[in-house]
Amino acid sequence: MATSKPQRSPAEIEDIILRKIFYVTLTESTTDADPRVVYLEMTAAEILSEGKDLLLSRDLMERVLIDRLSGNFSAAESPFPYLVGCYRRAYDESKKIQSMKDKNLRSEMEVVTRDARRLAVSYCRIHLANPDLFGSSEDTRKVKKRKNASPLLPLIFSEVGSGSLDMFGGGGSSSGGVQSPPGFLDEFFKDSDFDNLDLILKELYEDLRSSVINVSVLGDFQPPLRALKYLVSLPVGAKSLVSHEWWVPRGAYMNGRAMELTSILGPFFHISALPDNTLFKSQPDVGQQCFSGASERRPADLLSSFSTIKNFMNILYSGLHDVLMILLKSTDTRECVLQFLAEVINANASRAHIQVDPVSCASSGMFCNLSAVMLRLCEPFLDPHFTKRDKIDPKYAFSGHRLKLSDLTALHASSEEVSEWIDKDNTGKENDAGNGDESRLLQSKEATSSSGNASRQNAKSTTKYNFICECFFMTARVLNLGLLKALSDFKHLSQDISRGEDNLATLKAMRDQAPSPQLELDITRMEKELELYSQEKLCHEAQILRDGDFIQRAISFYRLVVVWLVGLVGGFKMPLPSTCPMEFSCMPEHFVEDAMELLIFASRIPKALDGVLLDDFMNFIIMFMASPEYVRNPYLRAKMVEVLNCWMPRSSGSSATSSLFEGHQLSLEYLVRNLLKLYVDIEFTGSHTQFYDKFNIRHNIAELLEYLWQVPSHRNAWRRIAKEEEKGVYLNFLNFLVNDSIFLLDESLNKILEIKKIEAEMSNTAEWEQRPAQERQDRTRLFHSQENIVRIDMKLANEDVTMLAFTSEEITAPFLLPEMVERVANMLNYFLLQLVGPQRKSLSLKDPEKYEFRPRQLLKQIVRIYVNLARGDSENIFPGAISSDGRSYNEQLFDAGADVLRRIGEDGRIIQEFMELGTKAKAAASEAMDAEAALGEIPDEFLDPIQYTLMRDPVILPSSKTTVDRAIIQRHLLSDNHDPFNRAHLTSDMLIPDIELKARIDEFVRTHQSKKRSSGEDSSNKERIQTTSSDMLID
Repeated sequence: MATSKPQRSPAEIEDIILRKIFYVTLTESTTDADPRVVYLEMTAAEILSEGKDLLLSRDLMERVLIDRLSGNFSAAESPFPYLVGCYRRAYDESKKIQSMKDKNLRSEMEVVTRDARRLAVSYCRIHLANPDLFGSSEDTRKVKKRKNASPLLPLIFSEVGSGSLDMFGGGGSSSGGVQSPPGFLDEFFKDSDFDNLDLILKELYEDLRSSVINVSVLGDFQPPLRALKYLVSLPVGAKSLVSHEWWVPRGAYMNGRAMELTSILGPFFHISALPDNTLFKSQPDVGQQCFSGASERRPADLLSSFSTIKNFMNILYSGLHDVLMILLKSTDTRECVLQFLAEVINANASRAHIQVDPVSCASSGMFCNLSAVMLRLCEPFLDPHFTKRDKIDPKYAFSGHRLKLSDLTALHASSEEVSEWIDKDNTGKENDAGNGDESRLLQSKEATSSSGNASRQNAKSTTKYNFICECFFMTARVLNLGLLKALSDFKHLSQDISRGEDNLATLKAMRDQAPSPQLELDITRMEKELELYSQEKLCHEAQILRDGDFIQRAISFYRLVVVWLVGLVGGFKMPLPSTCPMEFSCMPEHFVEDAMELLIFASRIPKALDGVLLDDFMNFIIMFMASPEYVRNPYLRAKMVEVLNCWMPRSSGSSATSSLFEGHQLSLEYLVRNLLKLYVDIEFTGSHTQFYDKFNIRHNIAELLEYLWQVPSHRNAWRRIAKEEEKGVYLNFLNFLVNDSIFLLDESLNKILEIKKIEAEMSNTAEWEQRPAQERQDRTRLFHSQENIVRIDMKLANEDVTMLAFTSEEITAPFLLPEMVERVANMLNYFLLQLVGPQRKSLSLKDPEKYEFRPRQLLKQIVRIYVNLARGDSENIFPGAISSDGRSYNEQLFDAGADVLRRIGEDGRIIQEFMELGTKAKAAASEAMDAEAALGEIPDEFLDPIQYTLMRDPVILPSSKTTVDRAIIQRHLLSDNHDPFNRAHLTSDMLIPDIELKARIDEFVRTHQSKKRSSGEDSSNKERIQTTSSDMLID
């Protein structure tokens, strides 16, 4: 019969468990082959001397552990992995204990393993806070040499998961295969004094920061990001982070770039797909790995790269948002987060400049990431109805509370007006501050209430602003410095690429004509530059333009901006108040400019506007695009038109936007009126480039007006405005339209002659080859430059003539006003002369369509304008205006024009009416000659001093006291509201009729006409009076 196994006492079982946990023994054993087990000979001797058994127990546990850590044992583990191992083994033993049948024994052993785990964790903290306390100096040096100085970091990586995959399928290995024992980290970070953990946590944050410095979005950034989120989710971790000296780095030389590099969060925000300056380049190189040789890649490959980058960027955005959200939810850390954001924004204010210094400013990648994160923070108050917008206090922008916004260009107020208003408001606060403690207490309680209580809540300069208010203004500023700046960079990149491709084509054309080694070098250099530009552009596209959620969040935010701004002026209603409220007037101009820029970009991205509510933007644009009293900058108001231009159904490619123009109440009532007003206002922008800028702006307006003319409700509004404003804004509009038409067509035709001259030079190969290479290059460049100018000018001229043609079909009265009729007639005569006159063959081109030059269509439109005005000429003044043109009128031009019209297939009825008008003009010319002959020599006092023609309605200019003809001075005032003799301000209603002189002139005319009739003299023998020169009429 087999003998039973002797039962072990609880003390023996405890000894066995502790030896397994701590890998120590108090008895020398030759059978234990595990080299990690340490024989504590000195400890055993001490225990024996104390008269105790050589058995490990709870009472000896800490003593044994200290001796194990303090000793220098060969082949033994270094302190940290050993202590983690102790915890893991204690955890394993606690699982085994559960199978014990004796409940009392099991309960005792559970206490033993729990104490062992607690002790292991406690000494882990002690060791990490004091690395030199245990172990040899060699062990300490090894720890310090590691990439991640804190051995705790791999355990955190394993806890939060390191299963990230880069885009090429490589798995993350940040934890190095180390696994954290279950419950170890939770126990490590809880129930401990902050001071004990603070040093450890600060080292961890520094290690995490170092692990992502110069890492691109294709790098292994996910484990550090998850570790960061894990640490800040711990109350002690959040407190340690915001108290770190690198949370908001300080220093005399601290700038935006230094803050990005040295702060704890900066390198995380630097992770991006956007290329940075070569000094701060991230790896792997996104452009090289994803977009090299993009022109030769399959579209599917590019789409895959776009999708991968977008996904990784959204992982980054979500992680950073979660980190900030955790910190913002705690009242202990919220202020620190807001202070960090404000410091980053203020330190990078110069990112708003056209040229950004990459050494002193943070990267575009950081601010695009910050833009995405801030938009996510705004989501709670971006509900469809913006129910929390009343919590946004406009006074925040001028309070100097964290952000420096008061120095930014305002929507309308000058910097002096802004300062004066702020000072006045602050004075009011100081006066209110003397109203007693009770009043101050009330104001303090209402500090986070709606902006309806703004006057009370801002009564003291120490007003506390609620989070929604702060988040709103910070997000607006971050988007200006981040997303909108990146979109601007993208636009400039596209322009650089376009110019580069043109230059490359020119260089290759020059190489074909005159090869040289220098040209080959230039071509190679240009091709390399274009490849880098292309990569950078595609990186921008991948991170920003392909991320529909990013764009739509930004649009939603700017919808809140415009709704909130409109609330400052009383809501969506017209007309606007006569006086602009200072709260609106002093708001930063970039709030509106950024909204418009974003809408323009989004309109050009397929499906970016799907599901977006655009009505509020439409209302805002209609309200302010023609209101210089509210939005001073004419270029900003012109940008609003550019947005509308993008939304035209034929431009957007979507019928969804047609309701904005055809079924929108404010649009039907005010859109045409305000477009016409802006067309006039844009003549004088105050910029040194205003003359050329106006053509591009008016191009957008002209396209819109042409579209609106086809909408019956808008056409009716147009006719109504032309009647109501016949001598107001509509007459000014018509004057500038005629001015632009004359200038653009004249410039185009002259440039065509220059192009033909250079073409002739280049076609003579023998003579061309004999010219110096530099001269050939210069002439070739000039040729391409002139081609571009003609193409643009001709396109704009066609638009203007088209508008004159379709509007004159139904609206003729303004064309036939005394101050306009001769101007219009001279323009039409000049165009007719160029198109059918003796020199028309000099304008023939091999490929006229290349230059947008369509002479047949242009002639048809010119003739239709003639006919339209003749149909509306009830007083028969148009033929006389045509014949009085001494520069271009020739009675034979009408016959020549009719011949050309028959050859190109114009409507016979139009030709007939055109010929009849020519006959009337011929008769009017004959009558004019007779009338002029009858007057004889006219006294100087009856002649207009500007054009030296007989005055019909003399008026006195109030400041210079000069007498001029009303029609001539009114024509002058259409383009220039100054007295031509002393430059004093002058308007039509300031003119003083010279009744006495008019009576004398009328008497003079009657007397001479009577003499003519009675004498029957032949008027052909009289000297003809000087007629108005069209040179004087063309501005």
